[in-house]
Formats: sequence, C-alpha cells, structure tokens
Amino acid sequence: MRLQIIILFRGTYRIFSLKVDELREEEEGKIWAIGGGKGGTGKTFLTSSMGIYLAKNGKRVLLIDVDIGGANLHSFLGINRPRKSLTNFFEMGIPLSRLAVNTSVDNLSLITGDVHSLASDSIKFTQKLKLFRHIMKLRRQYILIDLGGGSHNNTLDTFLMADKKIAVLEPEIIAIENMYHFVKNALYRKIKMSLKAYGFKEVVEHMWEQRERYKIKSLKELIDSLKESFSHLGDILDKELSDFKIYLVLNKIRSSQDILIGSSMKSIFNKYLGINAQFAGYIEYDDAVWRSIRERRPLMLNYSLSRVAKEIGVFTENLLHEREMKVSRS
Repeated sequence: MRLQIIILFRGTYRIFSLKVDELREEEEGKIWAIGGGKGGTGKTFLTSSMGIYLAKNGKRVLLIDVDIGGANLHSFLGINRPRKSLTNFFEMGIPLSRLAVNTSVDNLSLITGDVHSLASDSIKFTQKLKLFRHIMKLRRQYILIDLGGGSHNNTLDTFLMADKKIAVLEPEIIAIENMYHFVKNALYRKIKMSLKAYGFKEVVEHMWEQRERYKIKSLKELIDSLKESFSHLGDILDKELSDFKIYLVLNKIRSSQDILIGSSMKSIFNKYLGINAQFAGYIEYDDAVWRSIRERRPLMLNYSLSRVAKEIGVFTENLLHEREMKVSRS
C-alpha cells in the first residue's frame, strides 16, 4: 500500500509517494543507549544480551559499540573482531549502513567501535553530528548503543540523543556514585545545550560555578532558580527536559536488600536532580555469566534457561512496555 503526500510550495504542487510499511518501520525505530559512567559494571554484557533477546523475539536489531579504543562487544556475541569499524566511517567516509556485520543470531547485526587513530576526546563536533545523523537514518527497529566508561562530552551527547537512556549500576558504593555523577553530568549538559539557543548557556555556567553565592545545592535547585530568575525559561526548561527519563538496571545483586537500591536511586534522582527515573529490573549474580564470557558464547543462547536469562527477559520487556519492577520492602 502506498501513501501520497501533496505539498504546496510557492504555488507549485509536488506529490510524494511512500510505502506505508516504510513509514511504519521508521516510526518503530528506537535508539537505546546503555551507560553508567564506570567501566566494569556490565554495560556490554547487558547490551549484547538485550539485543539477542529482542532479535530472538522477531525484532530487527543493530548493536553499536561506541567504546572508542576499548570496543569488545563482538566478544560477548561470540564472533571475531569485525574488519570494518567506525574507523571506516570517521576516516574514510564510508556510510554507517555499510559497516554493519551479521552475527550468529538472526535479525541481529553489529557495528564495532574500534577506532585506532582516534581517542574519544578527539572526535570533532562535526564528526559527532554526522555520526548521530547516520545512526538516526539506520533502518532497524531497535538500535542499542554500548557506551564507554567516563563522562566525556561525546559519551554524554550520545546518551542524550537516545530514546531510552539506560543506566547500569552494581550494588557497590563506588559504582553507584559513578552512575549518579554520570547522570548528573548528562543532565547538566542537557540544560546548558538546551538553553544555548536562547543565549543562556553562560548564565547557567555562571550560576552553577557560583552556586554557593546563589545558595544552590543541587541541579534541581539550579533549575528552580533559573525558572524563578527568568520566568520565560520555565516553559522552555519543562519542554526541553520532558524527555530526560532514566531507566535503571541493577547488575550482580546478591541479596534482596540490593534490589532496594533501585527504588532508592529513583528517590535520589527526584530529590537532587528533579528527574523521573524508572527501575526496569535487576540481574542476580550468577556464575553462568562469567562462564559464558570465558567460553565466548552468548549467555542468552547457551544458558537460555538460566535465572539470569529470564531476568534479562523481564527487564527488557519492562523497557519495551514502559513497565516498572515492583519492589517489596518486607
């Protein structure tokens, strides 16, 4: 079935004909970014596992490893390092769509991020924008982006462009602090870049740098202060931050008390950042995970009946359908 679109431009009619299926396919496309600020929390394992789950359930999925210099997503899929990578995109101008390689899983492909001559902080702003444009044009139902560690602007901007911003953390104080600071830095950058077009980027930076003088203790208070000081910014900030929602996934939990961290982080995000967070689910610690990594065999295929595989399925479904993990404090 085809749909005709008629556009009137300077007195001239132009007719465009598009397949309805193509439109539907574009509407279904979703970009998920998996971050957390600290390496070793399981972001790559979760990205590969969610991708396999989606693909096994009939979704067309593309995984992109943007951990520049430390890309290893291919290992979690049980395949050799692809010869084609983001190096070809940044240095040779090869379209992103031509860099995807097939995996052993139907409907699942991969673009690896092994850029030999580039550090993550040396990618130019124009290169980054070009990458984002190409990602958004890729014809997949789901694009899962595995972010590297740290809070460099390139990492934060990739996180911010996603439809779903997924933060992974372990029930350890350092991992929790790193994840909180990662989300905090992402929100601060979102505020600055959103208000840059209105000429308020320097104002935001000044008020935050001088926050003791302005009696500002958190980003939530910064936002409130901006709204109070400049009344016309209220609607702008509300609109720009309306899509800033964090989806939390806990990894390597060992007790029922660990699960409560998901609810606690929700409260912390709301109190100090003023943002909405959703606890999507958790994964219990299981030796099957490190065995699958050591064997270079995807857990979702070789240990598909394990408790971990079932838990991954639960929180992936929660992400798909905007459901939240119910936590009992009893």
